[in-house]
Amino acid sequence: MERFRSGWKRIIAPIARLCVRLGVSANAVTVIGSVLSILVALLTGVTGWLFWGAFMLTILVLFDSLDGSVAALSGGGTRFGAFLDSTLDRIADWATLAGIILYVNLHSDLWYDPTETSFPDYMTPYITGVALYAIMTSFVTSYTRARAESVGCEAKNGVATRADRLTIILIGMALTGLTGQIVILAVAMTLLAVLGTITVCQRILEVRRQMSRAGE
Repeated sequence: MERFRSGWKRIIAPIARLCVRLGVSANAVTVIGSVLSILVALLTGVTGWLFWGAFMLTILVLFDSLDGSVAALSGGGTRFGAFLDSTLDRIADWATLAGIILYVNLHSDLWYDPTETSFPDYMTPYITGVALYAIMTSFVTSYTRARAESVGCEAKNGVATRADRLTIILIGMALTGLTGQIVILAVAMTLLAVLGTITVCQRILEVRRQMSRAGE
């Protein structure tokens, strides 16, 4: 997904210029976008409106790079701006998966009726557990990069970037909301957990390789 970033920035450039003319700072754009993402994600879980929640989150994700464009037009980004953006992104990532956990625990009646089957509801605990695991891999993926940089290494590699992970989540949410098939969300969460694990391992091995080359 990262390969599309430069083209998308050209598309949102007019909006960035408008923000600059209105005196809206890059940090303000960061905070507003993150707060909206967090609220929409949690409300999606509470209301059960999975498709529309995914739709709104997709729009917000597409404009995630707007703050960077505003910063570039305002004389360049600051270190604090980069720190703020990364920090709030972690909270938004948590909120997105927390919204899914809320959804499966509050709205299991959409796919499970205990009066029609003698089997227990396996999907709710499974998706909850996998989503919690995916939250961990998401945080550790970001941590490995930050920790690697603190010891003089670089760990930006990995099979699933943040954009890739969000794409998997939002597609899973949208398709589940449209079809009512909870198994789609289960598959998406499983894929997210697997790719997150692989990414963490790739970054650990990359740091080890760099340190080995440096004789450490």
